[in-house]
Amino acid sequence: MRVDEFDYDLPPELIAQEPLPERDASRLMVVDRDSGRWIHARFRDLPRFLRPGDCLVLNDTRVRPARLFGRRATGGQVEFLLLDPLGDGRWLALGRPGRRLRAGTVAICGDDRPLRVHVEEVRDGGERVIRLEPPSGETVDETLQRLGRVPLPPYIRKELDDPERYQTVYAREEGSVAAPTAGLHFTPELLARLEAQGVRIAYLTLHVGVGTFRPVTVDRVEEHRMHAEFYRVEPATAAAINATRAQGGRVVAVGTTVTRTLETVAADDGTVRPGSGWTDLFIYPGYRFKAIDGLITNFHLPRSTLIMLVAALLGKERTLAAYREAVARRYRFFSFGDAMLILPGVAPHAGEPA
Repeated sequence: MRVDEFDYDLPPELIAQEPLPERDASRLMVVDRDSGRWIHARFRDLPRFLRPGDCLVLNDTRVRPARLFGRRATGGQVEFLLLDPLGDGRWLALGRPGRRLRAGTVAICGDDRPLRVHVEEVRDGGERVIRLEPPSGETVDETLQRLGRVPLPPYIRKELDDPERYQTVYAREEGSVAAPTAGLHFTPELLARLEAQGVRIAYLTLHVGVGTFRPVTVDRVEEHRMHAEFYRVEPATAAAINATRAQGGRVVAVGTTVTRTLETVAADDGTVRPGSGWTDLFIYPGYRFKAIDGLITNFHLPRSTLIMLVAALLGKERTLAAYREAVARRYRFFSFGDAMLILPGVAPHAGEPA
């Protein structure tokens, strides 16, 4: 398959630049996985489409304050995006301007009790190994909480008044450089309503990595390689999912990160095994799903691995047809945009066939 088969026309004004005042007020396109037909709803209508005995699986990762601004010791503004901790205050990071951040460069972040950043190595692909030197009496984590900012995707052009709006309400395990955005629509009240009607709620962790920001640069889908990301599935989560399947319920993943994690740890018969590790699973059309029946996800960038995953579940032509409908209906796209629910048997007689 060619990457350009997953392209579509998106007017720039449909890229959401900020979240709605109410998380669950976003729109929800509900697409039947069997027929490709759709209906339009609001996210707070989600309980209408789930049944007692279904299991909703969410990613409880939290976005770390991984963005640092500073200046080189010799002058000039710099920016770092922390990717993965390497131990002893060392991090794998992205930096700009890249031509000014050679090995041996020292940068200063903050004016009062500043953080010193030492560039130790420049790797292929532009990644850098840096060492963070916090002020006396402060740990690296404490300094990052004080000076770091939550990174936002490059298509969002302004800072948030409330950085917590780029966190899910159930975010607990810090370690991501981007939010699992399908979960941004949930409120504590909505989760309580779902539980009250008999929907199981389960959590896992996948720390979203730099692959979220990187475009697909190859021409052929099969040639793309995913950036590995850390995941953890607790025994209680695996047990809840396996019980759901055994009792005839549906497993609904909230986001592509949950999907990739569950498909990584699932056996061929769909049984989910607890554990932790790193996954670079790339899901695109032709993939046979083992662990999930449905998916809640936002509307993704053209030519991205995320829209390819959606197309693997729904079908490429149906996915692109649904996206054209979303554009025509003026849905909001990407991280702070509206959502899609793909589930078998939810809208067999409504909307138009994709």
